[in-house]
Amino acid sequence: MLRLALVPVFVYLVIRRSELLAVAVLALAGLTDWLDGFAARRLKQFSRLGRLLDPAADRLYILSTVVLLAWRGLIPWWLVALLALREAVMALDLALIKSRGISIPDIVFVGKAATLALMYAFPLLLLADQTGWIANLAWVVGWAFALWGVVLYWVACGAYLIESCRAIQQVQRQA
Repeated sequence: MLRLALVPVFVYLVIRRSELLAVAVLALAGLTDWLDGFAARRLKQFSRLGRLLDPAADRLYILSTVVLLAWRGLIPWWLVALLALREAVMALDLALIKSRGISIPDIVFVGKAATLALMYAFPLLLLADQTGWIANLAWVVGWAFALWGVVLYWVACGAYLIESCRAIQQVQRQA
C-alpha cells in the first residue's frame, strides 16, 4: 500500500524536476517491494490481493516513469509504445483467460528480471538529466538496463502467452 501511495509523490517530484528526491522515492518503493516479497516468502504468507497489487504497483511505477521521461524528452516515445503494447497484450491475455475461468498464471522469473532491469533503468535515465561524468555514466548504464528490460519484458510476455495457450487447451480437453 505504501508503494501505491508513493506513486503520486514520485510523479509530483519528477514534474517539479526534483530528480534526486524522485529517485529516492523509487528506491524506497523498490526496498518496500523487496521487503514485502521477502517477508511473504519467509513467513509463507501469500494473498490473492497481494498477487494483484504487487504487479499493479510495479506497472504504475513503470507507466508513470516512462510517460514522464518521454514527456521530459529523456527517452523516445517508441520506447513508451513498446512497453504500452506489451501491457496491452498482457491485459488482453488476462481478460481472455479469466473469461474462460482460468486462474492467473504464476509470475515467471524472466518477468521479474525484466521489471528489475526497468526499475534500475528509469531512475538512472532520470539522473542522466544532470551534467557531469556521473550523469554520463547513468545514461549509458540506464540505457543498457532499459534495452535489456524491454527485451526481457517481451520474452516474459511470450512465456505468459504460451502458458495461457496451454491452460486454454487443457480446459478445452477437459470439456
